[in-house]
Amino acid sequence: MPIEEVPTDSTRPELKAATIHGRPLTYREAGEGPVLLLIHGMAGTADNWNSVIEPLALTHTVIAPDFPGHGASAPGGGDYSLGSLAGVLRDLLLTIGHERATLVGHSLGGGVAMQFSYQFPEMVERLVLVSSGGLGPDVSPILRAAALPGADLFISATASAGRFAGGWVGRGMAAIGVRPTADVAEVARGYASLADPERRRAFLATLRAVVGTDGQRVAALDRLYLADALPVLIVWGDRDPIIPVAHAEGAHQELPNSRLEIFKGVGHVPQLESPGAFIAALERFLDETEPARFDRDEWRARFQTA
Repeated sequence: MPIEEVPTDSTRPELKAATIHGRPLTYREAGEGPVLLLIHGMAGTADNWNSVIEPLALTHTVIAPDFPGHGASAPGGGDYSLGSLAGVLRDLLLTIGHERATLVGHSLGGGVAMQFSYQFPEMVERLVLVSSGGLGPDVSPILRAAALPGADLFISATASAGRFAGGWVGRGMAAIGVRPTADVAEVARGYASLADPERRRAFLATLRAVVGTDGQRVAALDRLYLADALPVLIVWGDRDPIIPVAHAEGAHQELPNSRLEIFKGVGHVPQLESPGAFIAALERFLDETEPARFDRDEWRARFQTA
């Protein structure tokens, strides 16, 4: 009978900080082995991965950073574009002694992971896109509204109220027999964090770099063919209210060698809503694929034949 692996002290995430361009960037690290870089989404933090870090750290070095201006990380220098965020993650990996990683990006983090793969292909072993941005224009009307002029004042007022209203809403839902889902709870927690002015500025700068009033402004579709050289896993919930599951299906068609996992009854945050299924899908993908090796001649040929 096989012995079940259990978390140990080495798999429990430790909060650390690295100085990147003169500013502290916080991250959680656990485990040993090949590197998994877990990249959070809009208004999120490394806490978005709390349900999966320890199990994944049984066989991998797991690194989950807070973007600049998010979590406990210091604000960035004002540039929150995908390219800038990808550069920060590259600099973090090199600073703490890692040259290659499997990238696991959620929502905005998926867009950053794709940008990282484009800018620094020699550092990427695999690509995992979880409810990812950057694969089409459609996005929740709430995010489009946040790109409007004056949204700062509205968010300031409502996020402050949300700090106190969250518990009341949760109790109200429980009273009528409705249990708040993990994705709703996480979105509410992230929104309430925007009561802090520095976090709000970072959120709005990040949002407006990728989302406009007519939807997502940045798309990787014209360069997605480059990812065909990588093992790619796409994970989505079929009830995602933020980014439609059709984006997952479209990306899978563009990358026929990719793997697609759609979780039934799951919303925008599969790793929190269904951590067991998420870990199983990710570990199966890691076990059954080999890390990519960057070939400059092959990369050049792809540009020429696209």
